[in-house]
Amino acid sequence: MELNVKTLEGKDAGKVSLSDAIFGLDPREDILARVIRWQLAKKQQGTHQTKTRGEVSRTGAKMYKQKGTGRARHHSARAPQFRGGGRAHGPQTRSHAHDLPKKIRALGLRHALSAKLQAEDLIIIDDLVAKEAKTKALSGALASLGLENALIIGGAELDNNFKLAAQNIPNIDVLPVQGINVYDILRRGKLVLSKAAVEALEERFK
Repeated sequence: MELNVKTLEGKDAGKVSLSDAIFGLDPREDILARVIRWQLAKKQQGTHQTKTRGEVSRTGAKMYKQKGTGRARHHSARAPQFRGGGRAHGPQTRSHAHDLPKKIRALGLRHALSAKLQAEDLIIIDDLVAKEAKTKALSGALASLGLENALIIGGAELDNNFKLAAQNIPNIDVLPVQGINVYDILRRGKLVLSKAAVEALEERFK
């Protein structure tokens, strides 16, 4: 299939042919959900931790004598039922990551790209190059293209002026093509690919 190519100024710059194997799939929500769950689980720090009764700083002496008080039998004040004691079954430091086959990850990315094209939220830009690192100028150019909430994917090397100008614009993310991922594609409204990014993706999935 063919898609129109635009410049940052909004002018036409010809057409580009897109591979049906990457952009022409029928998106499957179950695959997209699996990949996003895998990404977010891997992103979790897992540093949450509570102290058990063996870790709290408190006396280990017996609270009171075993018999004759008429009260329940207790030993250490570190036990979970006491104020200041340890936490029973609390969270411990661990990794939340789980495995997902490489084929499913690659398929998820193709389904995400296809979903954007099917929803008419995919825009191809000729070249992502800014003459100077001015946020105001780039913000105006993106607004004229209707890009208020977008993920912009460039080639293997991003233009430094473009990257600096875009980093302060809210709801606009800029990534090199090797950083493209399902979660970032779906969390933004529009997907903007440079011609270099399209070529790199087609080479990757050849």
